[in-house]
Amino acid sequence: MNLLKINDGDNVAVALSDIHKDDNVSVDDISLTALEDIARGHKIALRDIAKGEEIIKYGFAIASATEDIKAGSWVHTHNAHTNLSEQGEYSYDHKEYPLPEVAPHTFKGFRREDGRAAIRNDIWIIPVVGCVNSIAGKLVNDNQDLVKGSITGLYSFSHPFGCSQLGDDLDTTAKVLTGLVDHPNAGAVLVLALGCENLTLAMFQEKLGKWNDERVKFLVCQNEADEYAAARKILEELAGYAGRFEREDIDASELVIGMKCGGSDGLSGITANPAVGRFSDRLVALGGTTILTEVPEMFGAEKALFDRCKDEKTFNEACDMVNDFKKYFVSHGQVVYENPSPGNKAGGITTLEDKSLGCVQKGGTAQISGVYRYAEKVKTKGLNLISGPGNDIVSATNLTAAGAHMVLFTTGRGTPFSAPAPTVKISTNSALYEKKNGWIDFNAGTIAEGKETVDEAGARLLEYVISVASGELTKAEVNGFREISILKDGVVL
Repeated sequence: MNLLKINDGDNVAVALSDIHKDDNVSVDDISLTALEDIARGHKIALRDIAKGEEIIKYGFAIASATEDIKAGSWVHTHNAHTNLSEQGEYSYDHKEYPLPEVAPHTFKGFRREDGRAAIRNDIWIIPVVGCVNSIAGKLVNDNQDLVKGSITGLYSFSHPFGCSQLGDDLDTTAKVLTGLVDHPNAGAVLVLALGCENLTLAMFQEKLGKWNDERVKFLVCQNEADEYAAARKILEELAGYAGRFEREDIDASELVIGMKCGGSDGLSGITANPAVGRFSDRLVALGGTTILTEVPEMFGAEKALFDRCKDEKTFNEACDMVNDFKKYFVSHGQVVYENPSPGNKAGGITTLEDKSLGCVQKGGTAQISGVYRYAEKVKTKGLNLISGPGNDIVSATNLTAAGAHMVLFTTGRGTPFSAPAPTVKISTNSALYEKKNGWIDFNAGTIAEGKETVDEAGARLLEYVISVASGELTKAEVNGFREISILKDGVVL
């Protein structure tokens, strides 16, 4: 099998392996001779496509032809162009699909005193301001002896913000950082301040709301003659608290999983993303929670996604989320379709519609139960949308701050980074899995090779997620990779 036609109405197919000029290829009842070399993940015309005619993939238009395209030709940026514009009108045509039947699952997690579940029992050091990043990093290096028993790690998360910010930017920084402080995977947290920053400790604590004094402690470095000695004492107290928690059986319905893609290729929407979608449907069927973000990579795929909103109110909230993000682009003088990236294009993605229709496959077929603002805590069971950009580290941080225990990250090109929450890398193709085995945790390239169906891969992914939730380390965790990034929109003072 060297070609895949995704939808009966498509006029292009995707190459599952490299095709050479004059190769004879076929899909369904269509036989073709390739008129040129076509790389894996790229598209071939299944019939003649006239200039101006829509190019159909996933059953939707992903572009219009900029010239006449002969059957057997390579279809990409040289002969196709986006149909997107800044304007969009949406109508609600509710669709509902049955969820799969899934046997009950449990994982070995931590039960917090407030009743929430966790999959890690870390101690986190959260800098209120970038000025204390180096102090936080030194504290992590100097106090690794506290990582013992049930404590799974001691980490800090550097960022450049918390001062020289105003208005929405300062509020956004506070929202993300307090979301991390409140994250259940952090068994205990040291909030590290400098003392003269815009994001004052009083402001931070007000945004945080109620907290457990045993679990969350604060240190203002300018107030201490020796901040390292003072922090050591606090970290010992925090380790004593976090060390009380032990793993126990917890129902899978309590898992919250974020879903993200990056470094996508032409197989992303065929292998890894649909496999994540099947996983999402299974977790939702078990009563669990999944979160989909990357709003700019919903542009052009709104119809396929938003018709599954549980009701018209949720649909309107989803439309507002997309339109607000388009306004954000326009306010900065940018067109909404300035995407995909060079790496995406090299992997076979032609337009943003092409990328978006593949991206939203991660949402499976479940009903959309909630729509949330950037870094807002997700509280609705089922499949949820959260506003945020497509940038990998910003998005993964956003998902963590929203409460995701784990992030599933699909990629066709490969990337080593990780969010504060364990980040599972899922390859779209086996070549990447074999080449970057130190980065990739799960291979969905087996789907393109015909070794398993998308449904089988989704079921296998659920079992892997349960293993990670129970303590199996991701490759990024083994490598010690964890980082954050925060959305910024305004001026720097």
